[in-house]
Amino acid sequence: MDHTAEVATLHPEPTVERIELDDRSWVDVVRGWVLDSDEVFDAATTGVEWRGGQVYRYDHWVDEPRLGGYWKVGVEAAHPVVLDAHRWLQHRYRVRFDGCAWAWYRDGADSVAFHRDREMRWLDDTVIAILTLGAQRPFLLRPRANRFADDGRHGATHDLAPAGGDLLVMGGRCQADWEHAVPKVAGRTAGRMSLQWRWTSRTGRMERGGTYRSPRHYNR
Repeated sequence: MDHTAEVATLHPEPTVERIELDDRSWVDVVRGWVLDSDEVFDAATTGVEWRGGQVYRYDHWVDEPRLGGYWKVGVEAAHPVVLDAHRWLQHRYRVRFDGCAWAWYRDGADSVAFHRDREMRWLDDTVIAILTLGAQRPFLLRPRANRFADDGRHGATHDLAPAGGDLLVMGGRCQADWEHAVPKVAGRTAGRMSLQWRWTSRTGRMERGGTYRSPRHYNR
């Protein structure tokens, strides 16, 4: 009997499903993109330098309900498949990434509210790839026009619900016209990690004003 341990790899022939959100915004969904992805999750628990962050809400800083980390090109990755994924994404989408951010949702109480990735500033033409590891969690999308909806889903029109090994890629004007969230879930929930590659063409209208990480303060 062969007792060779399974090694996490990219699927050799992944199926990419494109969802056209509107005329200028889209998201690609690749189920099972990383095989044996739990191995990557386990490696990242100790291989990533995890840190707690803070975001600015209304008038004060609050602890962010998740942990974060970063991998930069030229530095050893937590698992070799991270570099394979990086190369695959650059080749398919014809863009260059400096590295990728990590996020660790330790349980169902960790979350991120509806938001756009405004830190990139230029949002008219972006590519944001998100690889999920670990537990399956909701991943909601809504048009910005729905942000004041008072229904139970807060105006969400899509739940892509990625499982471990699934890839989501948001592109076009998705960051300008749409918002995304990983909401809290009730009950006991295993941890979820995500790797996030971000690129902007730096064309179009530049976003003004503060962000959750770089707020604009006003004198009283």
